[in-house]
Amino acid sequence: MAADAEDPRETAWHPRRATEVVGHSQAADDFYKAFQLGKPHHAWLITGPKGIGKATLAYRLASHVLGRNNQTQTDRWIEARSHPDLYVLERKLDQKTHKLKSEISVSDARELLNFFSHTSSSGGWRVGIVDAADDLNTESANALLKLVEEPPQNCILFLVCHLPGRLLRTMKSRCTRMPLKPLSNAETAHILNALPLEPKPEYEDVALAANLSSGSPGRALSLLTSEGAKAFEMFLKTPKLAPQNLIAIGNRFGGRGVSLDDFNIFSDLLLDWLAAKAMATTNGELAAAHTKIAENIRITNAFNLDKRQAVIAAVSLVQEALKAA
Repeated sequence: MAADAEDPRETAWHPRRATEVVGHSQAADDFYKAFQLGKPHHAWLITGPKGIGKATLAYRLASHVLGRNNQTQTDRWIEARSHPDLYVLERKLDQKTHKLKSEISVSDARELLNFFSHTSSSGGWRVGIVDAADDLNTESANALLKLVEEPPQNCILFLVCHLPGRLLRTMKSRCTRMPLKPLSNAETAHILNALPLEPKPEYEDVALAANLSSGSPGRALSLLTSEGAKAFEMFLKTPKLAPQNLIAIGNRFGGRGVSLDDFNIFSDLLLDWLAAKAMATTNGELAAAHTKIAENIRITNAFNLDKRQAVIAAVSLVQEALKAA
């Protein structure tokens, strides 16, 4: 296993370290009631947009199941990734490239099956978390399907899933669905303010990130210090841009310190805003601009073209579409 420092997921705010679940209390209560009755379903499909706290909820529910005798010790073990009765199935780190693999392989899935084939170290429950089920390939999904169809005794499986439409229909039919909704701006801001970020973000920056996040604290975190988010804010404040303003937005993507993530964040925000605008006004010009901008962004990323020019071109297309409306 690679060192934690090499894993990009290994942060001080990893979901397993969370001490509370924000915004999903009803879903948590539904599980607690089922578990209290003594016969909880063996497989729970936790669905919703990426970054809204699905994995956090899965870890807290796992802690509830495993912590009946010593909750404090259970939380410590989970945080240290050392609980003997919890297995987390996720993409592994490639030892050669030191990057995350693109999918969960069938051999990885079989490790989870092997984990469930043994009895609990304490004689109680065993819990598995799949984070995320979207990363399963055909072979690993079919391997897990056998587990979901024929579960061993005293085992619970939580499957975190961003796009449940892509999962095997047979797997979905054998899981209890736990759909989660995006958080409010206030809840998102609360989570950001509670994170151990250094330096501590300004109130205005937190408010902006929460407002642009569509209820996803994970997305808000990436927006918090992003030049892409700041450029999009500048666009929103001056939709009728003079040439010098248009160039100023583009120039934010011309420096060496601007990353590909900044460009993609700006692109995603602009495309989401444009799509909402097109749907609200049934404006064919805006819809056509959305299609063209999306294609230009794809080409820019594929061939590593000038991000500054791509941003200027995208905003220009938006302006032209708005004028034609």
